[in-house]
Amino acid sequence: MKTVELRRHTASDGDRLTPEGIAAAVQIGSRLEAPYDLLISSGAQRATQTLASFLAGSGQRSPGGVTVDESFRSAMEERWFTAARESGARDITAFQTADKALVEQEARRFGGALRRVFDMLTEGGRALIVGHSPMHEAAVYGLTGQVIAPIAKGGGVRVVHDGRDFRIEQLT
Repeated sequence: MKTVELRRHTASDGDRLTPEGIAAAVQIGSRLEAPYDLLISSGAQRATQTLASFLAGSGQRSPGGVTVDESFRSAMEERWFTAARESGARDITAFQTADKALVEQEARRFGGALRRVFDMLTEGGRALIVGHSPMHEAAVYGLTGQVIAPIAKGGGVRVVHDGRDFRIEQLT
């Protein structure tokens, strides 16, 4: 089995965590099932700060450090914002109604990035990716075809691959 946790950054002001966001990330970190074989940030400062705060809260070290993988960050953020406004919702199904081409293109891209992470893991391996919503939801959709609920700040999903199938578990 291989496991990847996709977590959304905590509360931010622009691209920096707020003091509340830092405190929340440290608290979440104290509940994480560390250690992880791979730690990945989307490259946004708020995602990297969240990941660092998760580590601080977990009390674990990460000898391999944190990898920045911008393939978990959208270059079409404005289109996502427009789709959210037009759909009046924040889930993949609603985004598809507003801009199907965006969702399909980004789901392929993010799903491919998620598959590459699974490919990097050895059997029994675990990864933690901190990034954004709806990019994480698009990654799960692109990889598995499953639509998941929007991820709250600090929340996430665990994707488990047993060699054949993928199982999705909601995280708080």
